Amino acid sequence: MERGDVLNAEKKTISLMVALVCRDKHGQKDSLCQECRELEAYAYQRLETCQFMPEKPVCARCPVHCYHPRYRQQIREVMRHAGPRMLTHAPGVAIRHLWLLFKPESPRVKQIRTRMGK
Repeated sequence: MERGDVLNAEKKTISLMVALVCRDKHGQKDSLCQECRELEAYAYQRLETCQFMPEKPVCARCPVHCYHPRYRQQIREVMRHAGPRMLTHAPGVAIRHLWLLFKPESPRVKQIRTRMGK
């Protein structure tokens, strides 16, 4: 898969998850609230600079924590809330994400994990 394809798929996943949280927890129906727009923009920026593209692992399995602690906590909450709901709201995206969660690590990810002693 090409870098652009992976990047677009990851952005779509983040957008869907953030939108679910914003709708369910912040009461937004048609657009994201300011806090969620900022989180989505930050996540996009981190994806754009991800050193693992196009073999990017899911964030939970990544050896590098690239999010600032404030955003890391927010994105964890988003994933915790939206993850299970994705199966009914966007089953294709959810299945792709689950597949990536259990997919064997790429050689690049293994190399970095070994270098970091993880």
